[in-house]
Amino acid sequence: MINKIVRDMAAAMDGVKDGSTVLVGGFGDAGQPDELIEGLIEQGAKNLTVVANNAGRGHTGLAKLMELGRVRKIICSFPRSSGSVVFEELYKAGKLELEIVPQGTLAERMRAAGAGIPAFYTPTAAGTQLGRGKEERAFNGRPHVMELALPGDVALVEAWEADRWGNLTYRMSGRNFNPVMATAAALTLVQSQHIREVGEIPPENVHTPGIFVNRVVHVDRGAPWATN
Repeated sequence: MINKIVRDMAAAMDGVKDGSTVLVGGFGDAGQPDELIEGLIEQGAKNLTVVANNAGRGHTGLAKLMELGRVRKIICSFPRSSGSVVFEELYKAGKLELEIVPQGTLAERMRAAGAGIPAFYTPTAAGTQLGRGKEERAFNGRPHVMELALPGDVALVEAWEADRWGNLTYRMSGRNFNPVMATAAALTLVQSQHIREVGEIPPENVHTPGIFVNRVVHVDRGAPWATN
């Protein structure tokens, strides 16, 4: 019997290695897998490359992971935002590498990884500093730069509901980077607010099929049922 629901956070994090590339879902606080990040902190993996929309804020979650010296490099679209004090301190001190990727390109690089596409061309960043050194080609007279797919060793994903097969539904704005990250990693770890029986999630509400999911941990935040 397929059952991807694990007993606790330690079981979810089992086998995450030093030096991993970790894809962290969410857009700001929306859809961010906070408990999985805390689980990663407890697990102890270090020298990580983190891929996320932004570089965290305050001193919790992703910012805490960086503050503890566990992140070597961050790949994101918005490293500086309200409350990104940890990132700024580490970057200025030369303790953190940064790769800025336009948001749409970031999503497409991970989507490409999940689809088995090694690279693609985009006009975004052509002729700018972000496109410097990248292969360039013109399509219909417009310059495009080649971007490489961005796979992860691990993806941390927040879902609204899941079943034991790993089928996932995201709620409202929680459906941001989570779906593409779930497909792009070798090991996809999910925290889900609700656990459903197989068949309870309507097929049209399955945003990520269970084939992409390895482990699910139940994180009950006390939120009632709501339609998507």
